[in-house]
Amino acid sequence: MIKKLIIIVVFVSSVFAQSNQSNLFEQFSNSFADIAEDVNESVVTITTTNTVQMDKDVQNFYRYWGRDIPDEYESKSLGSGVIVDEKNAYIVTNHHVIFDERAQKPVEEIKVQLLDKRIFEATVIGLDKATDLAVLQIEASNIKAVELGDSEKVRVGEWVLAIGSPFSASLSHTVTAGIVSALGRNDVMNNLNTYQNFIQTDAAINPGNSGGALLNMKGQLIGINAAIASGGGRANAGIGFAIPSIMVKKVMNDLIDKGYVVRSFLGIYMQDINEDLYEALNLQTRNGAIVSDIVDDSPASKSGLVEGDVIVSFEGKEISNGSELKNLVSSTDPGSRVKLGIYRDNKKKNIFVTLEEREDIVATTTNVNYEFGLLLENPSEDLINKYKLNEKNPSNIQGVIVTGVEDNSPAEEAGLQEGDIITRVGRKKIYSTKDFLSEMSKFDDESKVLFLVKRGSSSRFITLTR
Repeated sequence: MIKKLIIIVVFVSSVFAQSNQSNLFEQFSNSFADIAEDVNESVVTITTTNTVQMDKDVQNFYRYWGRDIPDEYESKSLGSGVIVDEKNAYIVTNHHVIFDERAQKPVEEIKVQLLDKRIFEATVIGLDKATDLAVLQIEASNIKAVELGDSEKVRVGEWVLAIGSPFSASLSHTVTAGIVSALGRNDVMNNLNTYQNFIQTDAAINPGNSGGALLNMKGQLIGINAAIASGGGRANAGIGFAIPSIMVKKVMNDLIDKGYVVRSFLGIYMQDINEDLYEALNLQTRNGAIVSDIVDDSPASKSGLVEGDVIVSFEGKEISNGSELKNLVSSTDPGSRVKLGIYRDNKKKNIFVTLEEREDIVATTTNVNYEFGLLLENPSEDLINKYKLNEKNPSNIQGVIVTGVEDNSPAEEAGLQEGDIITRVGRKKIYSTKDFLSEMSKFDDESKVLFLVKRGSSSRFITLTR
């Protein structure tokens, strides 16, 4: 009798377990489907069109062999975006989706297609190459914005969904699922002048997904999909990266409100701690960042930081490397007084620093076309490489770079050339195009303006009449 009772209990328990497991899987599946249905209309497909000028050497090569090719051709590309404000119809996407790196300007035409197949022409509201983000706007009604989540609460191992348009517009609103594989990835893009703090996921992300949504299981936006890592170079291999929503929110608000991203700076050069440094300097920690140099008259120099200090925390938050510190500093409001935890001579202490606005970031995507026939831009890695300047880091260049000189203009007559760096207007040092315009506004028409121009390793003064 007892044996029979045990068999009945085991059988009933097994039936209930299978029933509960079935219900669990069904609920789990329904959760994915509910999120996809709710958020799909907030994700858009972006197609861009741009006219590309054919290289003359390439044309001449083909003509030599009896083939003629056109002077220019139309280039089209594909990406994704997310509606973040239904009242103003703002859309967040990646900078690289709508920016022509060769011409250093946004593409000529941007079309946004919604889930209901409506198509709108988009206007660029703002660009930020440093975070690979851009804000667009369309004239549309009856649209739905996604709810922004808190990426600071994301945990490794939690389930996420990615929505975008991989490979083709005909595959728009493709939904893939995976987990958060890692947080705080900062060595994804090989670019000195970037702010990287990626969420890593194994949800399938492919070309065309760029700018699309990464969602938590509440259907909230926790990231903008930005990059993939794959052995072959194009197809997904289970490693994708998304820009966290906390960074998206700040950049988006700054671009909408000001047209550029407000960032603070500390004024230091730093190194991560490797095993050699750890042993050679007899350090107490492998986490943090070592101060290798301090910029004159910077917040760091005013605070008492010195070379060799190891910064291990920012406002009580422990940091593991220099990239993490850079992100925390840049996202803090200028004028904030912050506490840095440091090791100096293997003794722990606190240093208080009042952060200042980083001027050289202002309007980094904006060209200044001035009446002298000059096209000016803020320093960037692309310009350093293009003009083979004697500097590796854009933040080390003081001045603005001449990127264009009009024929028969006062600038050309004065001998200015592309790649020249204007370091002073009058007697005032300048650090950005914003500084240049500010100083020029102080001169009346017909005034003679003195420029200090650096070319190679030498500098000279030139005078132009406004």
